[in-house]
Amino acid sequence: MARTDTRFRQSHNAMLDMLSGLSLGAGLPSEVQMARTLGVSRTVVRAVVQKLAADGILQGSGRDKRLARLPGQEDRLPLREDYIGREELEARFLDWVLRFDVPAGTALNITQLARQFAVPPHALQEFLASLGQSGLIERRARGGWRLLGFTADYAVELSEFRQVLELNAIRVFAALPGDHPAWAALAAVHDEHLDLLDRIDRDFHDFSRLDGRFHALINSVVSNRFVAEFQKVISLIFHYHYQWDKTMERYRNEAAIREHLTIIAALQAGDIQTAEARARGHLATSKETLLSSMRGHHLA
Repeated sequence: MARTDTRFRQSHNAMLDMLSGLSLGAGLPSEVQMARTLGVSRTVVRAVVQKLAADGILQGSGRDKRLARLPGQEDRLPLREDYIGREELEARFLDWVLRFDVPAGTALNITQLARQFAVPPHALQEFLASLGQSGLIERRARGGWRLLGFTADYAVELSEFRQVLELNAIRVFAALPGDHPAWAALAAVHDEHLDLLDRIDRDFHDFSRLDGRFHALINSVVSNRFVAEFQKVISLIFHYHYQWDKTMERYRNEAAIREHLTIIAALQAGDIQTAEARARGHLATSKETLLSSMRGHHLA
């Protein structure tokens, strides 16, 4: 029975509950007794016992297994219905990296992280493999993954690559036919900017999400799977950097809103050159804000 199977996970958690009532060093009941108590086969019981031994909860050889440590909440396995989706995993992982709690060069413990992010290990492996091209992590020579970290050099390279992608997207957007749905979406985002501008004194914290929606819309018109993968990383990083530096946050966000509006106006007027120039200026400002935020964390 696969370890990601719901019954295995339910049995695993049920056995943790059973072990919580034992004293350290106490021996386990027989496989037959545990199978009867848990309502599963002895095969499932053996698989659970094997995992608990690997996790250091049980110790001993053969059928003489004893409680080595009391289990905690972190030892429980999430059930399938508790698993988070791919988008939530991306957000949680980037949040974990960008809080600067994890030093560069850290080896990633798949079992521990899968439990922390509430995903099955194979899903985390697939996610890390897709993230490998981003430059945030790399595959280790002997297997597994290592976090390369978020550095000033990485921020500069990411900003430069972002400019290449977004200026191309601006050109593609400007060439869209007038009945393309992206134009209606752009008009709606334009109104959202005006609305936030009217209440900027109170709600300036709302800008980071609006910024994400604006840039996601601009880039959505480019149909390229590789660009799409990089855009996820780029948008998350530039979303989070707004939370790092609170200095003059209200005024920086207002300035960024006005920069967005000049890009939108140029696109709606069909002025590609002005749209590109305004976008280039906005991205340069965003790059400097990112680097300034990193300097506040002594990373640049």
